[in-house]
Amino acid sequence: MCPVDDSACAKGQPLSWRLAGVCLTLAAMTFAVFGQTLTHGFVDYDDSAYVYENPVVAQGLSHRGLVWAFSGVHAHNWHPLTWLSHELDCQWYGLHPGGHHLTNVLLHTATVIVLFLVLRQMTGAFWRSAFVAAVFAIHPLRVESVAWVAERKDVLSGLFFVLTIWAYARYARGPFSWSRYGLVMLLFSLGLMCKPMLVTVPFVLLLLDYWPLQRVESPAKLVMEKLPLLALSTAAGLATLWAQTEAIQSAEYFSLPLRFANALVAGAVYLRQMVWPQGLAVFYPYPRHGLPAWEVVLAAALLAGFSSVAVWQRRKQPWLLSGWLWYLVMLLPVAGLVQAGNQAHADRYTYLPQIGIYVGLTWLAARWPLRRAAFGCLMTAALAILMVCAWKQAGSWKNSETLWSRALAGTADNDMAHYGMGNVFLHQEKWGEAVAEFQAALKIRPDYAEAYNNLGFALFKDGKAAEAIPRYREALRLQPAYADAWYNLGNALAQKGRLEEAVSAYQNALQFQPDNSPVHGNLGVALFQNGKTNEAIAQFQMAVQLDPDNAEARFNLGNSFRLTGKVDQAIGCYQKALQIQPNYASASFNLGIALEEKGRLPEAIAQFQSALQLQPDNANILDTLAWLLATSSQPSLRNGEKALQLAQQANGLADGRNPIILRTLAAALAEVGRFEDARRSVEKAIELAGAAGRQDMVKELNRELKRYEAGLRWQ
Repeated sequence: MCPVDDSACAKGQPLSWRLAGVCLTLAAMTFAVFGQTLTHGFVDYDDSAYVYENPVVAQGLSHRGLVWAFSGVHAHNWHPLTWLSHELDCQWYGLHPGGHHLTNVLLHTATVIVLFLVLRQMTGAFWRSAFVAAVFAIHPLRVESVAWVAERKDVLSGLFFVLTIWAYARYARGPFSWSRYGLVMLLFSLGLMCKPMLVTVPFVLLLLDYWPLQRVESPAKLVMEKLPLLALSTAAGLATLWAQTEAIQSAEYFSLPLRFANALVAGAVYLRQMVWPQGLAVFYPYPRHGLPAWEVVLAAALLAGFSSVAVWQRRKQPWLLSGWLWYLVMLLPVAGLVQAGNQAHADRYTYLPQIGIYVGLTWLAARWPLRRAAFGCLMTAALAILMVCAWKQAGSWKNSETLWSRALAGTADNDMAHYGMGNVFLHQEKWGEAVAEFQAALKIRPDYAEAYNNLGFALFKDGKAAEAIPRYREALRLQPAYADAWYNLGNALAQKGRLEEAVSAYQNALQFQPDNSPVHGNLGVALFQNGKTNEAIAQFQMAVQLDPDNAEARFNLGNSFRLTGKVDQAIGCYQKALQIQPNYASASFNLGIALEEKGRLPEAIAQFQSALQLQPDNANILDTLAWLLATSSQPSLRNGEKALQLAQQANGLADGRNPIILRTLAAALAEVGRFEDARRSVEKAIELAGAAGRQDMVKELNRELKRYEAGLRWQ
């Protein structure tokens, strides 16, 4: 990339042109690696909670969204500016994932360019600053932060981080100014509202005071001027602990010695990944059963050795100490001493900490006794290799399947990766493969409540409701407040006809998610099937109130109204359901039934015909329309030939074994004058109804038989 001597590289070239050229090159390198993400989709790892299944975010930027972003905890985090950025994306791009990816790439690109400009401003080293920014831009460890839409907080906070450093360098190089210090406070505050990992920024600024700003004449004064920033960090830290209460793991789950050992190993792993970025994955499982002693000792020795060298060389090479401590200090919030989640470490945690390592190593390398050409070739080769590796790694984020496949290939005993792949198979409706993946996850982690729930769901969708029920119950034993598991248990119990138990399960789900429209709707169905129509109506109305676009709840509410004689209200419900979901065949059919009951026969026929277009092989729709066309009290509506065609089609679908359809067929045959065929059809219907014990139907059919024997049509 460059010779060692920055001033020599600059001869004969205006600074503004060199700055513009490097900035454009950095942007081009970034897009060369991450431009492919513009064709990627969302992944099923937090993207749903952050964007496409988040109703507030998905509606775009709004007053409600603004209040929501600042007013509470969502997805175990309080980072309002991150939420607002997602809302703004939905305002611009809707739920098209390419736009959301573009924003991530643009934010990362801006951070890269500002980092270059800030480092050059602080150090005066043009090409070294450019090289650090280039490595930061395209290192494979950056992929997770940039290619993952839900990790917007990284790239957004990263931009405010480098802007804070820029503002601080500007403040530090001149006489004290409240306006310049206020700008530092403002940018730092905005960064904390993107991701609380920036709580260590005051300490990073102290390191910058040491080198390269060289403000060491009054250490006490330097500490005092950081106190307002430390106050912001403390507030953000407390807010994070409050927000992540449910996500933080107890000492019983992950012992403190294990956490400390894992923190040491993770710090060393990041260094190994920096120089050998292979086997990267979206999730690295936590070593629940401990780490090998030799691994912990080796990691501790490695970190202690680097620390000793940095301290030893602090006078001759102060950038080593400054860069190394930058790395260690910024890793502290994510070292796992306060463990949130089940990951041992994560690529995204290196997004800002490793800048310090890049700075230290680059300034160290600049002292190597190499010719400029050789040094430039080495740096260029390193960047080229990193770009290729990062480009390949970014490809693994194309979709959920590629993401979890890569994780399974690159890690062992990865319960989260098996769980994620199981969800991929669920979306593909490959129930057997999904079952196998969830079972693999549970073999690794027997207390994985979500895996039990999804295993139950896969079994349920595979027609094995009886096997699904104990899996749901196990998920609830592990996590009693698991609303989705209660809901799924209710669905399985309802399918098995255990309606009282299903009602209880749905009610438990509503204790934890009272505003869940589908749960209210399915509770209404269970109550309706259990004969509690009025209670069902109340649940359907609540479901519609919570989600006016819940077409199924409106359909079921219409059925309940019809059963209680409120046909006009039922008609309104069916019509609204069809406005929401025009291809809702059952709603068209039931609307036709309700219209027929009100004597609005032409409209009823039109609805039956619409339903038949949507479900041309539905024997019930065929039979109902055929009966109306063969027996209508309005002669102008009768159409014997059409009725016969429909009745014959329905009878074929029923294999001639349905007495109701045979009755309709007889009426259609009589309507076209084929009374002998009508007689035979009714006789067969009488035989089938008698065998089924339907004596009431037998009596009715015998009366109709006499009419056909007399050569009379239906009247």
